Amino acid sequence: MASTISTGTLPREEMVRALVTAAHAESLGVHEGVVATYIPQLAEADPDACAVSVVSVRGRSVEVGDIGESFSIQSVSKPFVLALACDALGADVTRDRLGANATGMPFNSVMAVELNEQRTMNPMVNAGAIAATSLLVDAGGDREAGWGLVREGLSRFAGRDLVIDEEVYDCETRTNLRNHGIAHLLHSYGRVLGDPDVATDVYTRQCSLSVDTHDLAVMAATLADGGVNPITRERVVREDTCAKVLAVMATAGLYERTGDWLWDIGLPGKSGVSGAIVTVSPGKGGLATWSPRLDAAGNSVRGQLITRRLSIDLGLNIFASRAVEE
Repeated sequence: MASTISTGTLPREEMVRALVTAAHAESLGVHEGVVATYIPQLAEADPDACAVSVVSVRGRSVEVGDIGESFSIQSVSKPFVLALACDALGADVTRDRLGANATGMPFNSVMAVELNEQRTMNPMVNAGAIAATSLLVDAGGDREAGWGLVREGLSRFAGRDLVIDEEVYDCETRTNLRNHGIAHLLHSYGRVLGDPDVATDVYTRQCSLSVDTHDLAVMAATLADGGVNPITRERVVREDTCAKVLAVMATAGLYERTGDWLWDIGLPGKSGVSGAIVTVSPGKGGLATWSPRLDAAGNSVRGQLITRRLSIDLGLNIFASRAVEE
């Protein structure tokens, strides 16, 4: 079918449902990729699970697949914590502290810290994300107050009270030595505020929050609508904050594969190792997918395929245009 262009609104609900259903069904025949195993709870995920949710800025939702399944938010939390930091401290201060450029290296790279003068580079990789969390901990004044700012802010994005998956948190706490090392390295360069172990702990809690695909689509739709949650109608962050966050997602949201993602899909997105991907279509809505099989960069294989198909069929690509006839 001919694709539409990125301006305007989403197509009518019946068409969205048919296209989402088709994209989901098509992806089920794909069995490439492997489930993350470095966190035992992630290794227990059903590799064939798959869910898709589209939520418009008006609050309408279309959902297909394993929608009721919960999973830890992991790195998908990063753009939303960045938004909270921008709102709390101002976008310019936040960019100066965290950066906005891609590293071209894996999300947990120590080498990226050492090779780049700014050290944090961007808040979509672990180094910048831990630094972003430290900004909120510092703003809160201590560990628990800072954690409250993070959890309550992410809950406002989702439109419901989010809670930690304690098994994931306990497991990650025992195995996140690399993140502790990154935090201490950044602290030595003055890029993590306060106690680096506290920043790492709050970051670990943040990544352990339990969500489902609908939650993530609502969170993405909140960014799509300039910071207003489409379900609760609460303003979560400022409109100008959303524009800055989407820029960083477009720069580095899928790690070293972000250029390929923009080439194929043309939208700001963010992936996580639990198998989730959130995608924002400004002014239209949010798209979330969840399927645990990952590629070598840590991005869901099926999620990328589904999002690519829907970007074309729903006319979401922000780089697509059509010549106006004179």
